[in-house]
Amino acid sequence: MSTMPARIIHRSIERDWRDVYDFAGKPENMPLWASGLASGLEVDGADWIAQGPLGTIKVSFVPANEFGVIDHTVTIESGLRVYNALRIVPNGDGCEVMFTLLRLPGMTDAQFAADAAHIEKDLVMLKALMER
Repeated sequence: MSTMPARIIHRSIERDWRDVYDFAGKPENMPLWASGLASGLEVDGADWIAQGPLGTIKVSFVPANEFGVIDHTVTIESGLRVYNALRIVPNGDGCEVMFTLLRLPGMTDAQFAADAAHIEKDLVMLKALMER
């Protein structure tokens, strides 16, 4: 497979990166800010299960770490696996939250733009929650 087009979507948050990482990295908190997981996540062994527009999805997270990495793989019912890189990086007294969006094969310009808009909205929500 060739390299897919990518877009890094980020938001600055005026809160210590460790606080943001601790909140954003808990799967049970994701429905509060990640619209694609608004139906909630249920634990299933080491993975998490959610209902999405494409049916049941499985979400597998990297282990908790000291580097601000919240990468996760989403597997949809068709078997398609999508790797999502989500990073929390210190920036002064605050942080940067960065999501790398990959344009999947067959995805139209409109679909890629819609995915980016959803992620931007999600990061705005995360910022609002963390800066209260």
